[in-house]
Amino acid sequence: MFPTHRPRRLRRTPALRRLVAETTLEPRHLVLPMFVADGISAPYEISSMPGVYQHTLDSLRVAATEAVAAGVGGLMLFGVPKAEDKDPQGSGASDPDGILNVGLRALADELGDSTVIMADTCLDEFTDHGHCGVLAPSGAVDNDATLIRYIEMALAQADSGAHLLGPSGMMDGQVAAIRGALDASGYTEVGQLAYAAKYASAFYGPFREAVGSSLEGDRRTYQQDAANRRESMREVDLDIAEGADMVMVKPAMSYLDILRETADRSPVPVAAYQISGEYSMITAAAQNGWIDRDAAILESLTSIRRAGADVVLTYWAAEVAGWL
Repeated sequence: MFPTHRPRRLRRTPALRRLVAETTLEPRHLVLPMFVADGISAPYEISSMPGVYQHTLDSLRVAATEAVAAGVGGLMLFGVPKAEDKDPQGSGASDPDGILNVGLRALADELGDSTVIMADTCLDEFTDHGHCGVLAPSGAVDNDATLIRYIEMALAQADSGAHLLGPSGMMDGQVAAIRGALDASGYTEVGQLAYAAKYASAFYGPFREAVGSSLEGDRRTYQQDAANRRESMREVDLDIAEGADMVMVKPAMSYLDILRETADRSPVPVAAYQISGEYSMITAAAQNGWIDRDAAILESLTSIRRAGADVVLTYWAAEVAGWL
């Protein structure tokens, strides 16, 4: 007997496939990570991330305005200070005249509430040792001393106009510490997109070029082990209990199982970050003619949405928003 149920009937034409698609990808789902650098006179293309730039303040405004016009849901800003301005405490992170806070004010002045302005709330770009926190005499990251710096950084970012702060250092208690400081200082409307499940990944390499990282060694004592799943759920639960308004899974590609489980249990929106290594692998394969670039980009982003992400951070956000 021939089958009476034929699922292929609903795949026959593009219109039929579109009609029954279970997962949608819209510009509003996408957030564009951006880099603003101190001491450069023109945009600088990152060699390991072709098409992605360190921006001047002027080019940042232009690129951000274009991305918002394309319909992206938000912008995540990272600061790149001059090497000589880095120090063990990451002082530039909380300096009102530090490049990240100046960049946030530029975006807030240019775009206001027409988009969601997000700030990377972490010290790694600003420390001369490249770690996400303050170091103890032993050389280990001092969790509680780092929380004090995160509070100072968060207040500076809120004052500079950020709508959402992105604590990404994986310090214990960071969300609660920042929430308490924001509320006590009158920034009750400023939210947190907490990097709740952030793994120590081999795929971060190009990002470290993008931010001029000074890191030697690794971050395995505070970022999560790729072998662990239950641990990430504990981190997610803790961040939500501490007051996170959204939670993040990072990276996306190799952690879709973590993303799915996070989405299934989270009462707050869930984001995922398609990180630099994911971007660079697809870009390099496409440049070599091995894959269809645009199809691979859309498939990868759709898979992240299918796994449960309400929001996807991707370096292709503005470009893809123009396709959709």
